Amino acid sequence: MYSRFINFPETKSFFLFGPRGTGKTTWIKTAFPKAVYLDLLEAELFNNLLANPQRLKNFIPENFKNNWIIIDEVQRIPELLNEIHRLIEKYKYKFILTGSNARKIRQKGQNLLAGRALTYFMHPLTIEELGKDFNLEHSLKYGQLPCAYKEINPKAYLKSYIKTYLEEEIQQEGLTRNLAKFARFLEAASFSQGSVLNISSIARECYIERKVVENYFSILEDLFIAYRVPVFTKKAKRRMINHLKFYFFDTGVYRAIRPEGPLDMPEQIEGISAETLFFQELNAVNANYDLGYKIYYWRTADNAEVDFILYGEKGILAFEIKRTNRVSEIMLKGLKSFLVDYPMAKAYFIYGGSRQMRDGKISIIPMDDALKGLLKILL
Repeated sequence: MYSRFINFPETKSFFLFGPRGTGKTTWIKTAFPKAVYLDLLEAELFNNLLANPQRLKNFIPENFKNNWIIIDEVQRIPELLNEIHRLIEKYKYKFILTGSNARKIRQKGQNLLAGRALTYFMHPLTIEELGKDFNLEHSLKYGQLPCAYKEINPKAYLKSYIKTYLEEEIQQEGLTRNLAKFARFLEAASFSQGSVLNISSIARECYIERKVVENYFSILEDLFIAYRVPVFTKKAKRRMINHLKFYFFDTGVYRAIRPEGPLDMPEQIEGISAETLFFQELNAVNANYDLGYKIYYWRTADNAEVDFILYGEKGILAFEIKRTNRVSEIMLKGLKSFLVDYPMAKAYFIYGGSRQMRDGKISIIPMDDALKGLLKILL
């Protein structure tokens, strides 16, 4: 098992959210071997607590002190949160509540224990967590879910992962009535990876109403398997576009969903994979170390663009990602335009070459070096 970087509180309950397959259950069982463990995917336990959430107390040993109670997949019975709240107040129990779906909790109007529990997220493995196992080419092709690194056949695993999500998470939780439509939508969405979203176009392509497509995107976000990134408009000096950019949360998941045809250009898919891998690493490192950055992209009405802008108390960082092993002036155009508007920013061009260089204020860094040294860059 890979060691995960989660700086959990020792004296306070917490939520641990994240997509299926990121290793939440494995981690909590290893990190808290003496905890009471309740898995709401078990049918008998689920039915018991669904009928009466107050029965939760019956599963906790008498005189239980100074230890943890784990409830896995808590979103399956959102009403349990009221009883958990009561038990925390009355008995000072410490709960670890995992979930792979925030939708039902939010729809039920639950207040996430009114601040009595902190919230953490488990992302795919980071380069730091992978350690010596990290292989750039493997990560670009299969992503960084734990099983994508451990399975003999990661491609087959990722295909089954998509099927599991469709059958278990989407269908069993009743998130959509038409699974075939949702499967078509997933494929169409994969062609928007790393691009500005055009929801009307996706709706037409899938023969689905626009409102339904909007709901489908919300479902992906609630399941933590996709993100929509806003445009950076802080004190904008020029006219900006005002649309969201879309990413599946993991490179391997994106590539498993995206169909490849004979006319697909390998370099285009590889380029988006590199951008996706960098995005997921940014996301995870920023969250794991509580760096406080908000992640944006930058694009003007005249098509000057930068892939990622990080904005926070530590300043402004701009990143352009290219899979190519060569650097040209046109590739740096977006960063240079951004620096005209935000001269205080630090700018980085991440590419597939092997030499670190500079072009004015722009640091040019090989992808492998940038990923391994990302924390240092963000600090």
